[in-house]
Amino acid sequence: MKKSQLINILNTFSAKEIRETRKWLRSPAHNQRQDVVQLFDFFFEDNHLSNEDCLEKPFVFSWIYPKETYDDAKMRQVMFFLLKAIEDFLIYKELNKDEISAKNILSKVYRKRKLDKLFEKNVKQSEQLLEKSTIQNENYYRNEYQLHLEKYNYQSRVNRLSQNLQEVSDTLDIAFLAGKLRQYCLMLSHQSVYQKEYSIGLLKNILPLIQQEDYIKVPAIATYYFIYKTLTEKENESHYFQLKDQIKENGHYFPFAEIRDIYLMTINYSIKRMNAGNESFIREAFELYQLGFEKKILIENNSITRVTFHNVISIGLKLKEFKIVENFIEENQKYLSDKHREGFLNYSLARLHYEKKEYTKAMQLLVQDVHYEDILIGLTAKKMLSWMYYEEEEFDALESLIESMRTYIQRKKIMGYHKANFKNYIRFIKKLLKAKPSDKIGKEKLKVEIQEAHPLTKEERNWLLTQLSKI
Repeated sequence: MKKSQLINILNTFSAKEIRETRKWLRSPAHNQRQDVVQLFDFFFEDNHLSNEDCLEKPFVFSWIYPKETYDDAKMRQVMFFLLKAIEDFLIYKELNKDEISAKNILSKVYRKRKLDKLFEKNVKQSEQLLEKSTIQNENYYRNEYQLHLEKYNYQSRVNRLSQNLQEVSDTLDIAFLAGKLRQYCLMLSHQSVYQKEYSIGLLKNILPLIQQEDYIKVPAIATYYFIYKTLTEKENESHYFQLKDQIKENGHYFPFAEIRDIYLMTINYSIKRMNAGNESFIREAFELYQLGFEKKILIENNSITRVTFHNVISIGLKLKEFKIVENFIEENQKYLSDKHREGFLNYSLARLHYEKKEYTKAMQLLVQDVHYEDILIGLTAKKMLSWMYYEEEEFDALESLIESMRTYIQRKKIMGYHKANFKNYIRFIKKLLKAKPSDKIGKEKLKVEIQEAHPLTKEERNWLLTQLSKI
């Protein structure tokens, strides 16, 4: 039973959903079997749901039917009825999340029953809800289309002269374009990460029309149109600034999950331009991150990903925005997962002190016996410590650290690229330690080696070349 579909669903329930489902099951309209109610109560009594021993079918059966011999068919039957009732509840709950969509369904019911006054009253309420709606994304226009369609179906019966076919067509066009553009932008983003090719489909024939018509005035279309342009015409940075204007002016028209995706796609573009050498986009990326955190858009389920946390700090430190970075760490560390918080916080503060040239504080943090759940963060912390040992001429400590890094890399199974990168770094810092001021040919040869080495991060390459130039 523990691997059943029923158990998987129940494990996702919140305390509120448990209470709501219990009421649902006790209503004769949704369930007329007492054993179904008992089975549901069993799972949430005495923590049975999280105790595997309690999820054996015979044990559960004896709890529901204490006077009966175990009957597997009967057990499966009561599980089926509970699953069906729960699925009905989840469908009902999901449908009622969207009030306008629910009213459109009710309008359809009234129209089919020829309850004209109720239909007209309900349609008017739907129109008022649409007018007041702060969200105007693809789903908004799909609801508007469904409303116009219901009005058309009604009018075609009661008044053939007064029909709204143009509104039906226009709202369907907008809903389609908004949805198709959004979907293709998500596909392009996925494609850039996983190197998977997708077909643009019908969109290639429609794109030229978007700017010719009034569609570009619709935020749900314009926003994704400019995302599409930034993703497909990377060198034309004007599309990015048009997209940025759309986000500032119209970001409030999108629900949380959607505007978060929009921010991340925009940030990813700015980071790629930054990595391509356009330094003005360092500030662009940082400001987008700041705005995203100010509006709580980049905090999802009370959590921040380590990648996002790391990117904010890295970009902020590049800009020497030390106070903002310090405040960011202080205010947002609570959103890191418990598993990674200590190590990641330790590493982040050490980076901040290192960039501020506060080497003593940074080294104190890095020599602590902190367990880094992320192998790469642990190695990067050691690398940062090696820079400070070198710059402070603590060469004995540095040689010991380098050897421990080499042993660690050999022992750990990390991704091939990263393993090769750290091996290159260790090889070059060893050569740096052996370089002599008088050996101009040797230093020039080492310089060329460092410049041509791959893999080696830009940050590592710059640090190695800077230290070599000082010898």
